[in-house]
Order: sequence, then structure tokens, then C-alpha cells
Amino acid sequence: MTIEELKQLVCNTIDKNSDKLISFAKDLEKCPELGFKEERTSEKVCQFFKELNLPYRNKLAITGVKAKLKENSSGPNVAILGELDGVICFDSPKANKETGASHTCGHNLQITTMLGAALGLKLSGIEDKLAGNVTFMGVPAEEYIEIEYRQKLREDGKLHFLAGKQELIYRGELDDIDIAMMMHSRKNCPKPTVAIGETSNGFLGKTIQYIGQAAHAAEAPHNGVNALNAAMLGIMGINALRETFRDEDSIRVHPIITKGGDTVNSVPSDVKMESYVRANNVDAMKLTNEKVDRALIAGGYAIGAKTIINTIPGHLPLKCSKYVNSLFEENSKTLLPEDRVIDAGHFAASTDMGDVSNLIPSIHPFIGGVSGALHTKDFKVEDYYAACVLPAKIMAMTVIDLLYNNGEKAKQVMDSFIPTFKNKKEYINFLESCFERKVQ
Repeated sequence: MTIEELKQLVCNTIDKNSDKLISFAKDLEKCPELGFKEERTSEKVCQFFKELNLPYRNKLAITGVKAKLKENSSGPNVAILGELDGVICFDSPKANKETGASHTCGHNLQITTMLGAALGLKLSGIEDKLAGNVTFMGVPAEEYIEIEYRQKLREDGKLHFLAGKQELIYRGELDDIDIAMMMHSRKNCPKPTVAIGETSNGFLGKTIQYIGQAAHAAEAPHNGVNALNAAMLGIMGINALRETFRDEDSIRVHPIITKGGDTVNSVPSDVKMESYVRANNVDAMKLTNEKVDRALIAGGYAIGAKTIINTIPGHLPLKCSKYVNSLFEENSKTLLPEDRVIDAGHFAASTDMGDVSNLIPSIHPFIGGVSGALHTKDFKVEDYYAACVLPAKIMAMTVIDLLYNNGEKAKQVMDSFIPTFKNKKEYINFLESCFERKVQ
């Protein structure tokens, strides 16, 4: 069969099962779960793999799932990833009322896209026409939230890193992967659209605690040390730094206060904050992080409060493979009008797909079919076919491009790729160096 015939067969197979895929996406939307807690979601993915007769392993990095198109193979291995977790958005009409978990970032669409590609490649029976292998992964905990919960998992020895793909890399689950692909919903884009992603910001995570001295807020405030005032000065110090942030580094710093005190009648003595320090390159991330620490420490120093800063590795900046992007773009243009295939440019937010992209060739396109902004109550799927069936077809077509003709294009992608880190050990050492505790 020609490569065009293989693609057409796989696309037809996916289309014949589009109702099943859309029902699956809607089902996941009803049971959102937060990172490293995606038990039901993981079970549903396992069941889908069982129905496809794909061998799989589960409970990877607590909830991850990994299946392969072929049990045994040699040659390039291309992975399609989807994220299992939701994000906290209590005011979403489809949120879990107890946890606030919701799929207002479209991760249920990612999982369905991954499974749709698996379905098309498996049920079409073309695996023997492809070199190497295809791996399908449901990955946990992309949303970098509930940091204290994850730190407790780390203290208990259940995690080494706090993000799902980082943990899977650490545990060796990407050691056999040569090229990786996944998609993400594109905000405010209800029409069928493919936006080719190029880069994103990375970030360092931070927790900050100011410890002061309690006192009666009305009768003896002079006996207290107001930790909330220290936090406010720390935030003001960060704001005063913003003119030093270079536009070309795409820096974002956005702290929140997670605990402002205990009672209104007492001088706040224990105040807690969280923040990200984002930039589009590692050097700017680290330099800005040092500036932010100085501002936070200055806030505590001015008031006389103790300042405790814990910095933790977040996500690395995304850098997509131009070669694989071009294949994905060409396939998109066979299914969509040319003006619906656009350049997404730089993504100011962050994803742990950035970590993967610094180790192996990776892509992260953005897909339409949804309205509203990400992580908000306004996020809504307008066209399920466009949001998860269409990208499943394009992913599968791109896999065929890479693995057809003895995997020639996959080998070209691999040979031309220059990783940020020489090997996984160097990557892990870098992440571990980002864990830092300062007490002032």
C-alpha cells in the first residue's frame, strides 16, 4: 500500500468510530480528577486499551498508563501523549463540587486524541506496514498545582519530581521513546483549527512563608510582627522589578497569598504564598528567580519577620521539532482549508512537555473546537469532532509519515535533533539543582 492509502485507511477507521471517541471525551469530562489522583480516568484509559487488544502497563508514576502498538519491534519508537489530570476551577459548571477539578484545560480531549490515534492505527491493521513502534501514554499531573500535597508524596518516597512527565522521565518510562507528540486545546477558537506550536515559557515554582509575632490587633499591635505586611512588601518589591524584565525573555511572575493570617483580631504571624517565575529560556528563569528572592527577603527584613523560601523545579521551556511540525502541518492542510492551519508562535504559559522536548524531538500543536479561555468557567467544547477526532487523524497520519519506508523520516528527525542535555542524568541533575531552600 502507498503511504496515501495507509493514511486514508486509518482516517476512515477513526471516522467510523468518531461517535465512540466523542462519547469517551464527554465521559471523561464528567469525572475530572487532580494530578496524581487520576484513578478513575486511568481505569477508563486501561479499559479502552483492553478493548483495542493493546498490551499496556499502568500505575506508572502513580496513575500513568503506557501501551504499545506492537509487543515486539526494533527501530524508532514514536509516542503520542495525553494528560490525565484536570485543573482546579470551582466555578466551572462541570467541576467536581468537592475538589474543584475540571477539564477546563481540555485534557479529556488530549486523552481522546491519543486513544483515537491508537484506535485508527490498531483497527486498520497497518502496523506491519510501519517500522519501529508507536507508544500511547496517559500521563499524570501536568497541571502544577497542590504543591504541598505533591511535596508530601515526595517526602514519603512516592515521587521524586512534582510533575508527571518529569517523574516518568526519572523512572525510565521515556527511555525507549525517540519522538513524542501531543496536542492542546486552543483558547477562544470554536472553529476547526490547527495552530502549530513552536515554543513556550518554562518556570520555577516557589512557596514562601513569613513568620512574625502574634499580638492583639487593636490593643497591642506594637507588640506584634505583621507577617502579612512582610508579604505585601515582598509582592511590591516584585512589582518594582518588572521594568528590569526583558521583553524578549517573556518573563511572568505571579504570586498569590494562600494564607493571610488566622483571625482579624490578631496581628498575622503566619502568612504563606505561592508563585511561579516564568521565562522562555533557562538562564532568564534562574536570573529572575534570584531577583524575586531578593524582593521577598527584603519584605521580611523590613518588617522583622522570618522569611522561608522553597524553590522547586517547574517545567522547562518548550522547543518543538521543526521537522515534525512540518509533517503535522502538511497533514493538517489535507484535512482543513489552508487558512485554518496557522502559526501559534510562542505560548506564554508552561507545560511539562517542555521537559520532554529538551530530551527528544517533540511537538505540541494547538487544536480548535473550543470557546472561552483556558482554566476558566467559560471554557466549553463547541465541536467535539474538531477538538479530538480531527487531531487524532492528524497524529496518526504523522506517525505514518515518520515510520513508513523503514522509518526513514523518523531517523532523519532523530539524527538532526540537538538535545539541551547530553543525557537523562544531566537533565535529572539540573532539576535536582533547582530544589533550594532559603531562610532569612
